[in-house]
Amino acid sequence: MIHPIFTEKQNFVKSAQRIASYIHKTPIITCESINRLAGCDIYFKCENFQKAGAFKSRGASNAVFSLIENGFKGDVATHSSGNHAQAISRVARFAGIGARVVMPENSLMSKIEATKEYGADVTFCVPTLEARESTLANVIEQTGAREIHPYNNVDIVLGQATCTMEILDEIQPDTIVAPVGGGGLLAGTALAASHFGQSVQVIAAEPSGASDAWHSFRTMQFVPSENPKTIADGLLTSLGLLTFPVMLRHVSDVLLADENQIVEAMRLMWQRAKILAEPSSAVPLAAILANRAIFAGRKVVVIVSGGNADIDNLPWK
Repeated sequence: MIHPIFTEKQNFVKSAQRIASYIHKTPIITCESINRLAGCDIYFKCENFQKAGAFKSRGASNAVFSLIENGFKGDVATHSSGNHAQAISRVARFAGIGARVVMPENSLMSKIEATKEYGADVTFCVPTLEARESTLANVIEQTGAREIHPYNNVDIVLGQATCTMEILDEIQPDTIVAPVGGGGLLAGTALAASHFGQSVQVIAAEPSGASDAWHSFRTMQFVPSENPKTIADGLLTSLGLLTFPVMLRHVSDVLLADENQIVEAMRLMWQRAKILAEPSSAVPLAAILANRAIFAGRKVVVIVSGGNADIDNLPWK
């Protein structure tokens, strides 16, 4: 069942107002050569230009400042492979509170360093969801910090929805394609399209090596992410109890892209559109190029979820 807070349009408007001074309104750009390759008109919503380099700053700002508005003065805590970690750490610093972050030990060094630079206290764990959650539980028990889950949190989803609200203020596409990991961005996208769009179709894009959302969508039963293997490090987690029902209700399809397709799409975005996209951000374009017939002649927005790529270890080097 979809959370009742998500049914009220005003909650999305309030969230957009709450975070307006803490985020960038990111640009939408086009690339003629990629349009020719794809056979459709693609508009890239460039969240790689967002604060801390990813859309995660939207949800983090909404979640932290919603707590502050209600008198919260303690530390916040979360687990994240990188982008949510950076976003929470940055916003906590602005709010004058501490951030305690659990990160998998195989997280990109660039994301670890950025999280620490924002002032977070970082604890490492083995790269499994069980280890993330158990380590975070220990941190919370020891410190009394308040958890802000990276996607299974109402304020996080409302914050991520502001990306699509900006899109729909500027253009009215036929389709919006968003990457899916835990589903916070996808749920926010689908809910905003439902509330503010005009028959806008939302499609999720996922790596074939981490296809739990694809399986969950097709079986209409929650399928956890187990031993995912993909270069798209931001899309390794399972869907949440909040995000899964939204996907079933408001998302039209989930499409897959393999590792070679993801790398080629990332390369195209760098070379042709001059968009510095991390691998997770390239998954939507990869899925479009792998399913051209679905998008032929359509007006399509691709949400470029982030630009925190490891520039010392690019996949085509």
